[in-house]
Amino acid sequence: MIEAGLAPGDDSAVLEEVASEFRIRMTPAMQAAARPGTAADPIAAQFVPDARELDTRPEELLDPIGDDIHSPVPGLTHRYPDRVILHITKTCEVYCRFCFRREVVGEDGTLPEDDLTAALDYIARTPAIHEVILTGGDPLVLSPRRIAAVMARLTKIPHLDVVRIHTRIPVVAPDRIDAAMVAALRTERLAVWLVLHTNHANELTPDACAALARLADAGIPLLSQSVLLRGVNADADTLADLFRALIRNRVKPYYLHHCDLARGTSHFRTSIAEGQAIMAALRGRISGTCLPQYVLDLPGGHGKVPLGPGYLDETAPGRWLIRDWQGTPHEYRDPGA
Repeated sequence: MIEAGLAPGDDSAVLEEVASEFRIRMTPAMQAAARPGTAADPIAAQFVPDARELDTRPEELLDPIGDDIHSPVPGLTHRYPDRVILHITKTCEVYCRFCFRREVVGEDGTLPEDDLTAALDYIARTPAIHEVILTGGDPLVLSPRRIAAVMARLTKIPHLDVVRIHTRIPVVAPDRIDAAMVAALRTERLAVWLVLHTNHANELTPDACAALARLADAGIPLLSQSVLLRGVNADADTLADLFRALIRNRVKPYYLHHCDLARGTSHFRTSIAEGQAIMAALRGRISGTCLPQYVLDLPGGHGKVPLGPGYLDETAPGRWLIRDWQGTPHEYRDPGA
């Protein structure tokens, strides 16, 4: 980081201390997109270590979203009845400074074959499961051959309908999205959806946009998930720019996550009230296609809940006071009440 000009030389001792706690990695694509010397650079803020990461608050957790509580076999999280998360690797091309799995990413690389077989066997004997979410780590750090092999094994499970892939690769290492990778992601039977993790429009470089076009042109539906991050995107203008840029690239904004209670991330975290105010401001300035759902992943493994601003209050049975996008209240009588 210091050699790349992304951190001052006198920060070396602090960087070493942070590196002893949390892994550090930043791709050439993101180094090129960063703006060294710029105050509050939204790219550097996501990937360059910060001394504030050494400040662990009492409320922060080793497993903030409760993956371990819902793990029936190694590498698998089964939180909701109809879908599971399959952690096929713990490696990423970048290590985000706010990651909710920062305690485990990078530890052991690819899921061992015995654990992968056990996970697939669990899915195969659980017919309630209709969707598998590949994550990690980042599943697209694996070779197209490895990805294709996993997809082929999932295709053989008859009750599966959908494979969802959560990844940062199209943004942070767009060259990996080549013809071989696109071919590996396509299956004859399963619907494949790709969910891109991106937090600022500056990440959507020309190379990233080209990678997204290759995926969209291949017929792979694209969604996005972002994290609300102080110092990166915690205002309506910045998020509007991001969501419009995503829509231009045929990516539907899907989730805006409230920042999880991972260790050393308090400097990124907004209040829920701030997030709700930002979402209310966004509703008036961008279309519904651009708007994601603002959600909190409840600590303890209880799943996601929407946090969007409230627009209505019941003043009497069947009578409502409803606020429009400008905040103006209107009375409404519910004829179905």
